[in-house]
Amino acid sequence: MRVCRLPLILSGIVAAGLAISGCVAPGPSGPPGAQSASAADDFNDPYEDTNRGIFGFNKAVDESILVPVAKTYRTVVPPPARQSLHDFLQNLNGPVIFANDMLQGEGKLAANTLARLLVNTTVGIGGMFDVATLVGIPYHSNDLGITFAVWGFAAGPYVVVPVLGPSNPRDIVGQVGDGFADPGNYVAGAHHLYWAVVARTATSGIDERSRNIESLADIERTALDNYATIRSLYRQRREAQIRHEKSDLPNPTPVQGGDGAPNPVSYTISK
Repeated sequence: MRVCRLPLILSGIVAAGLAISGCVAPGPSGPPGAQSASAADDFNDPYEDTNRGIFGFNKAVDESILVPVAKTYRTVVPPPARQSLHDFLQNLNGPVIFANDMLQGEGKLAANTLARLLVNTTVGIGGMFDVATLVGIPYHSNDLGITFAVWGFAAGPYVVVPVLGPSNPRDIVGQVGDGFADPGNYVAGAHHLYWAVVARTATSGIDERSRNIESLADIERTALDNYATIRSLYRQRREAQIRHEKSDLPNPTPVQGGDGAPNPVSYTISK
């Protein structure tokens, strides 16, 4: 019965993506180039006052809970063990990445993901070791939000989600869809092991946050307006992911789109 309902659930999620794409705020009117990038930013953030309030709440949660937990994680868990856990979590994401590669018609990326899954699940002992990268099969992230973008769905207005951080309607629907389609989540749900889903999400978020502590702190220390800087960072990073380009930008959303990069030593955020 669960298997029979899955296509209906996914169809509903795609329909929701279509509806949101059609209902969200339209793009700027007028001829191309008529508005500045700053004006476009303002237009796509119609809920800025609310977003700033949530951003402040998230900052308090980050400083009081997430960063201390991430720092403790880095202190308690030795680097080799952290890397193995990170590789394992990335391998678990492989089926969803492969599905989105296929949905986007990216045959080369799909073959890359499938090869990584086979190599790391076998030679890499269930994904505990990223042997694929060592033999020249690099990792790339992909998700349903990116698929919707490739299909032409509008992102919609910028929103800040409590605890989860920067997002937009397209990415929110995509995250829900990926959650339903993820084989690990499906198996856990079928056996009523919902704690496993929560534990995996929390562990992945802590791992990703621990890899961006210094870079995000540096941004906050130097930014005149940290809210506007993080908004720009999120958009630039997502645009690079949509184009399947490598980016050295830190990840401001620990539970979405982690690319596994260590703390970058240098990066440039366009204003």
